[in-house]
Amino acid sequence: MERISNTVLENKIFSSRLVLAFVFIFILTSILILRVYNLQIVNHEYYTEEALGNQMRSIPITPARGKIFDRNGQILATNQLSYRLTLTPEKVKNTAKTLLSLKKIGLINDKDIEQFNKNRKRYKKFHNIPLKHKLSEIQMAEFLVGNQFIGVDVEPYFHRVYPNGTSSVHVIGYVSRMNKEDKLFYDKKNYLGTSFVGKTGIEKQYETLLHGSNGVKQIERNVSGRVIDTKTIEGAVAGKDLYLSIDLDLQKKAESLLLGKRGSIVAVNVKNGEVLALVSTPVYNPNWFVNGISHANYQNLQTSKDIPQLNRSIRGLYPPGSTVKPMVALAGLEEGVITNQSKTFCPGYYKLPNVKRKFNDWKRTGHGHVDVKDSIAQSCDVFFYDLANKMGIEMMHDNLNYFNFGRKTGIDIPGEKGGILPSKAWKKINKDEPWYRGETLIVGIGQGFMTSSPLQLAVATAALANKGGLFKPKLLTNIQTPNQAIEEIPGDPPVQIPIKNIKNWEDVVEGMRQTIYAPKGTARRLNKDLTYTLAGKTGTAQVFGLDAEEQYIAEKLDERLRDHALFTGFAPIDNPEIAIAIIVENAGSGSSKAAPLARQVLDVYFKKKVAN
Repeated sequence: MERISNTVLENKIFSSRLVLAFVFIFILTSILILRVYNLQIVNHEYYTEEALGNQMRSIPITPARGKIFDRNGQILATNQLSYRLTLTPEKVKNTAKTLLSLKKIGLINDKDIEQFNKNRKRYKKFHNIPLKHKLSEIQMAEFLVGNQFIGVDVEPYFHRVYPNGTSSVHVIGYVSRMNKEDKLFYDKKNYLGTSFVGKTGIEKQYETLLHGSNGVKQIERNVSGRVIDTKTIEGAVAGKDLYLSIDLDLQKKAESLLLGKRGSIVAVNVKNGEVLALVSTPVYNPNWFVNGISHANYQNLQTSKDIPQLNRSIRGLYPPGSTVKPMVALAGLEEGVITNQSKTFCPGYYKLPNVKRKFNDWKRTGHGHVDVKDSIAQSCDVFFYDLANKMGIEMMHDNLNYFNFGRKTGIDIPGEKGGILPSKAWKKINKDEPWYRGETLIVGIGQGFMTSSPLQLAVATAALANKGGLFKPKLLTNIQTPNQAIEEIPGDPPVQIPIKNIKNWEDVVEGMRQTIYAPKGTARRLNKDLTYTLAGKTGTAQVFGLDAEEQYIAEKLDERLRDHALFTGFAPIDNPEIAIAIIVENAGSGSSKAAPLARQVLDVYFKKKVAN
């Protein structure tokens, strides 16, 4: 078959296709040139930074947390070198699979995985995210020798340690992992990379001082993701060391005296308001919380009827009982309702005119004729029933208010409660009921609606001791920035309680002296071999009310319904240095159960003073 050929047509078709190809190549070349121009000229700086970012990363340097010391330089809280397991998300292909593998070999558990997933939201993908804290040296060594996990590493860090265990836990508090509220509250930039913050006590109160300031370091990685260079851009500033007014020896002595009991012992410096001992029992171990408390320990704390986490020294509110009688007596003297010569006959009970009910004295046989000093020394209820009735609740309220009852003291740890100083207005607001005369009588002996904390009693007793100087109690006395001198933190000046006649104050103090030294003083057993002078007041506070004819028999009551034992005092009498307040829950008589504890704490204080 003869082939038919059309050369002109073929050349035309070929030319058209050639032109089309050139146009297509031109368009592609133009696009490529424009793209190169965009990359190299227009967005040169942006992509240069992005390229460097794949090699260079800025990550936070967490500062070393400040230490906490007692007044004598003994360590209360410090840091210990430890190791933690970390995971860097951008270097791990399958995070879930890696976590499961780590769990299988026993390095982590479900709780660690859950915590990691929570923390992951706070970090960027190139950060080393903590996976497990406080690895043992054996765990660390085994992991490093056989590590097959890319992106999982071990790094050193400083672990918070409380070397005295349970001692002073209600003062120091503890640190624990940050929660959602913490992350919102604290400065995000300064806390990036931080895992722990103060949760209670001094650790929480002065968190920002203890934390310090984050630094920044730059790391460079090669194409395989391995770090090849590290450069510090800005060094971290370590947290400040804190020095507290607490005397650890005094603290431990007080804790030992309350071992196995529920109660509190507070001792303050009369001259400046510094808190020397702030004890609440029972206690718990703050080290439990640092890396996450175990389920067993948490359950024990939550289910304990004794509520170990309650700081009774500032949050426990109790009827002050007879420990408030010196302040009530002073009010009567200063207001001219009584004089130091006024006497009341005590038959063992008191009756209001035209009222059938009897208000019993603790001594059913009565005290006979007593003056203001006798009534304090012997703790005569009838004298104070009569005085309260003569003054009325408003006058009594106004005078007790001078001693800071019913208000927070302002101590520098969180959680303090203010107690109740009742009045007609208070009852109307809180109970929507009128005030009754009988309620005035029982407030006069520190019962009824009136409540206070052990700290409030110590502060009020100190104010009585130094003739009206009411100090705001404080714990922080000094701070030290790394490599700098210790800096003193001045306290607030005292508020002066109005004094109408200093002789009235001296008469009340004499009554408290007779409590210790008079033949009928309720704490007379304390004066045996006493090497310093002591003024005090015993107290017994009822947990529930008794009918007029009902007799209190402790043995027949449930332990938690028995009376609280109290004691307040100060020493020496002429030049007071230390004031103390003690409450032992449901222990009974303040004379036998609280006062002897005060003697032992004060003995330690004065023996140390002589030794030093």
